[in-house]
Amino acid sequence: MQPLSVLLISTSYPYNSTDWRARFIADMVESLAASDNLQLSVWAPPGNLPGSVRSVLISEDISLLGKITDAGGIAHMLRSSKFKAAKYVIQLLVHLRRCYRLSSQDIFHINWLQNALSLPLDDHRPVLITVLGSDYRWLSIPGLSKLLRRVLSGRKVYIAPNAEWMVPELTKVFGDIAEVHAIPFGIEKGWYTVQRDQNACLSNQWLAVTRVTRGKIGNLFSWGEDTFNKPASLHLLGPHQESDIRIPDWVNYHGPTFPEALKSTWFRQAAGLISLSQHDEGRPQVMLEAMASGLPIIASDLPAHRDIIRHGETGYLVSSKEDLRTALYQLSDPTINQKFGEAAREAAIAYYGTWEDCASRYQSAYAKLLRP
Repeated sequence: MQPLSVLLISTSYPYNSTDWRARFIADMVESLAASDNLQLSVWAPPGNLPGSVRSVLISEDISLLGKITDAGGIAHMLRSSKFKAAKYVIQLLVHLRRCYRLSSQDIFHINWLQNALSLPLDDHRPVLITVLGSDYRWLSIPGLSKLLRRVLSGRKVYIAPNAEWMVPELTKVFGDIAEVHAIPFGIEKGWYTVQRDQNACLSNQWLAVTRVTRGKIGNLFSWGEDTFNKPASLHLLGPHQESDIRIPDWVNYHGPTFPEALKSTWFRQAAGLISLSQHDEGRPQVMLEAMASGLPIIASDLPAHRDIIRHGETGYLVSSKEDLRTALYQLSDPTINQKFGEAAREAAIAYYGTWEDCASRYQSAYAKLLRP
């Protein structure tokens, strides 16, 4: 039987194995490429693709995507220079339209809603759209939903947010013209093999693995002051993307990191992961990887975090400085810490599985799209 041909679209992709950007897209591509039933082509920034995957970029695409990547991505530009972001968005949509028109694949798999805006109206091939938190908030932009409905009408559409909490609103907007079901991302197998050091629970070294932006840091610095001291300490890993944010002296800042460093060192010796983000999160992948590694989590009480954490079982959801102090105190007990970590790993295995499991979920969605 002829393999199903899929064109996967992404405006972000890691340049190499130490690049922190969009690691989940690389995992997605690798897991889909492993299927004998798929023939995968990719339109994404240049990076290490599996041997069986074909890049459909042309030189003009490479130049544009390079400029967007160097500028920190569209979302970052929207925070710093809306005019610059608008210019690049228009150019990006033009390049994507050319890609869609020249493609010959059976199905489009588009990451991020806005990348579907360029779909040609006279092309009725089916499309699967992966929705994350960063593009979910674009639905609040006046007129955007109407534009998306216009390009999606007349074709079979499967809208797949990576978290359940987004399903009701997406169904409200697109439910009459698309099938809407959450498809959770998988977790790379290596995270499940991480073994925490014997004294990790006692280390009281808490990790925040995040981009340093106002939205991502949230209340971490304000609530953490006078909270993270002896015996608890905070170690921050991630790119400093908004230079006007001062990282306090009491924070142990280590700069950008990459998966292998987290697996081999940081996750092994940490007491847990913390995120007090107020950002538009979908389902933060680093939290899933921490859970698979057996780490308990402390997180701000957001829909995205409520979707992941079972409060009082795999971690704590906090809404105040006092909540944070209580959570840190509870998880300083080695027995409680280990119990939460083991429950987190079990939950990760049961619900998210591996990226191979996720690839199977996507293939089931492709099959639905091809049914008469």
